[in-house]
Amino acid sequence: MKKVLRNFIAFTLIVSAISANAQMRYLDDVFTNVTITSDIQFAANISVLPMLAGGQPALMPILCDIYEPTGDALTERPVVILVHTGSFLPPVINGQPTGDKLDSSIVEQCMRWAKKGYVVVAMNNRLGWNPTSTDQDTRTSTLLQAAYRGIQDAKAMVRYLRKTEDIDGNPYGIDPNKIALGGQGTGGYISLGYATLDTVGDNTPWQEIYLTKFFNLTTMQPYVYPPIFGNYDGTDSTYLPIYDTLGNLIGQTPWNIPNWPTYSNEINLAFNIGGCLADSSWLEAGDVPMVSFHCAKDPNGPYANGDVIVPTTGDFVVEAQGSYIVQKHQDMHGNNAVFANAGFSDAFTQASVANNTSFNTINGYTVGNNYEGLYTFVTPAPSSTPNAFGESYTEEGAPWDWWDNTTYDAMFVAVNSAPPGYGAANSILGNPNMSSAHGNAYLDTIQGYLNPRMFLSLGLDTIAQTSIEEVIDFSTEIYPNPTIDKVNVVSYAVVINSIEIYNIHGQVVYNKEVNANAIKINTTTLSNGIYIVNIKSDKTTITRKLIVE
Repeated sequence: MKKVLRNFIAFTLIVSAISANAQMRYLDDVFTNVTITSDIQFAANISVLPMLAGGQPALMPILCDIYEPTGDALTERPVVILVHTGSFLPPVINGQPTGDKLDSSIVEQCMRWAKKGYVVVAMNNRLGWNPTSTDQDTRTSTLLQAAYRGIQDAKAMVRYLRKTEDIDGNPYGIDPNKIALGGQGTGGYISLGYATLDTVGDNTPWQEIYLTKFFNLTTMQPYVYPPIFGNYDGTDSTYLPIYDTLGNLIGQTPWNIPNWPTYSNEINLAFNIGGCLADSSWLEAGDVPMVSFHCAKDPNGPYANGDVIVPTTGDFVVEAQGSYIVQKHQDMHGNNAVFANAGFSDAFTQASVANNTSFNTINGYTVGNNYEGLYTFVTPAPSSTPNAFGESYTEEGAPWDWWDNTTYDAMFVAVNSAPPGYGAANSILGNPNMSSAHGNAYLDTIQGYLNPRMFLSLGLDTIAQTSIEEVIDFSTEIYPNPTIDKVNVVSYAVVINSIEIYNIHGQVVYNKEVNANAIKINTTTLSNGIYIVNIKSDKTTITRKLIVE
């Protein structure tokens, strides 16, 4: 028994040594192909998007795409959920080429994580708000409501996955206890809000969504009122009252529909790529670890404290806190201790330290401290030379995005009645190097910095993508060798089906069916000399040289 234990330990060490030099699941690409299941309806809820066309709020399906590594034998895998950008409006309508689960950078990241062994979800969420209103209260209220609905939808996504694991036979092969949620741009607002908004009451002014900045100070009504918009989990039924022209209540219409309300919303990690947090007071001790990426001079979403503006008009919407403030508070509360304790010293971490400390101030706010979990992008300023339409921009906000400008311009012309070339010209003002190569270079950094931290947050064990043949080979031994009268053949990885021994002339001198992990062979009948031992399993055949003295 002691010898078996020693050998098992030795095997474990061998495999660990192999793993150190092999591709590591969850950190490296260990699969070649990805299987995508598209347009899965994970929820249905009330959308205000029809109101943009003069209609009424309506129940609409909410869809996602699920990416899985093709040929993966594991049946319980960690999950990454990714939420797209788009200013809470559809592409083109939002004045941007992006805003859907099929955005180029979304698809690329999902493919990358799936090849590393994750189950990856690209989800849509309910869209719709009024950014062009001349009334600031309208802009602010409708944006906050859109973000609130996005949080509800993301929680429905998490609950849906747990539902599929619980009662649907786990068709996507997930581990319901290992879930990371992240978002790009406005998707980052959702992921950060998801991780931090947790004390919402009906009539308690000091709770999180009843801060002064979230109130209409003329009417003294909150911009987001849970009895109408639903609780922050989206698990209760709510209704909007309908009044006639005289103010008489004449009916009500549904405003929030619960989706999978009995399942948990818990996640293990939140990450943000270019988004902001509604208010830093939402960050508390005990929040999940968070990782943030942000362009230091992002013109639309502040890196530290600042104003969120309408990208197309520049109008003020609401004050928010960007990634620098998020990670500063995470450090203060000790929520990212798992990262700090790891003592990362890789090239991406070193670059983050250099970038994080590159500035003393951003927009008049003191920055420059390095916080674990923060990656600051120091982007080159685009040319300030006006384009053919007389418009120019000076800073990048989302250099990880790219798109087909020809297709986008045609859509922009059709939807917004713009002159040909206008959409294409303006779409690259904040991303002048827009290309797949440029965007992928930024995604390389995002994944290189994020993936080890996600690995720790999810509590993963890695698996070396070493071939099964290599593992069996390293775990199979014959001893003593040379031998005088007997030899032990042992495999710690597989059941041995049969053993054949050949002399140097290729003649079979021993052949036995085994069906065990170990066998002792009497060699006294063999002449002194060199022999070849073939050890067969249902996985492979391992060959060893045997010397009989």
